Amino acid sequence: MQTVTSQDGTTIAFDRIGSGDAGTVVLIGGAFGYRQVPNTVALAEALAEKYGLRVINYDRRGRGDSADSPGVYDSANEIADLRALVEVEGGAAALVGWGSGAVLALLAARSGAVPGVTDVVAFEPPIVVDPKDHVPPTDAEGKLRTRIAEGKRGGAAWYYLTKIMGVPMAVAGAMRLSSVWKGLVATADSTAHDFAVLKPFSRGETLRAEDWAALEAPVLLLIGGRSAPALTKGAERIAEVLPDATLRELPEVSNDPVAAELAPAIGEFLTRAR
Repeated sequence: MQTVTSQDGTTIAFDRIGSGDAGTVVLIGGAFGYRQVPNTVALAEALAEKYGLRVINYDRRGRGDSADSPGVYDSANEIADLRALVEVEGGAAALVGWGSGAVLALLAARSGAVPGVTDVVAFEPPIVVDPKDHVPPTDAEGKLRTRIAEGKRGGAAWYYLTKIMGVPMAVAGAMRLSSVWKGLVATADSTAHDFAVLKPFSRGETLRAEDWAALEAPVLLLIGGRSAPALTKGAERIAEVLPDATLRELPEVSNDPVAAELAPAIGEFLTRAR
């Protein structure tokens, strides 16, 4: 484990995997994720070993070994975290994200605040462009933050799953009874950061090309052929409005892919020039 200090003084922990002969990539996990999740580690190792990439596998603020900024939740801070990581790795890197991490990757590349973003890969960014799909309640942000401030991690995890992500109650209930629940509760405080990233794109509103014109880096949008349509609409729409985007469907993949299903598409895209 290594660390870097972000602009606001928050310590961000990361692992560096691979030689980097083919370039550097930063992996950006989604809600409840952290760098030691086995599937994330497997993806990092596959990209390093099979494609010659140097992979930065980090803990987003508020989870794992990274520090937090309690009560301060702003996507600009997470973009600054990415800038610190890219700078410490030489000033150039691709960003690869999934879930809320996919949206964060797109925002970072669009912002201009992270110089040196060479490419972006985004797997199913949960952007809600259809008001008929699940839209979080208008007071979701306040209710989530209140649960976190009161130390109700289980309540925060449940609220994020059901009210913000739209996971059906029966499915969330099964998760609460399974072995995964402990991990969700452990990282529940960080979901306020996830929602700070997603909130502007959770309202069922269409995307405008003029709002994304600044994102000039090549972007690969990945969707799973077995994912629910609501989970792929956002990726399909943002592919239409970005200046340089490719949309690719992975036919046998669901919204919870394993590393072996994602690594080839990501690795081939990031090493295409070579």
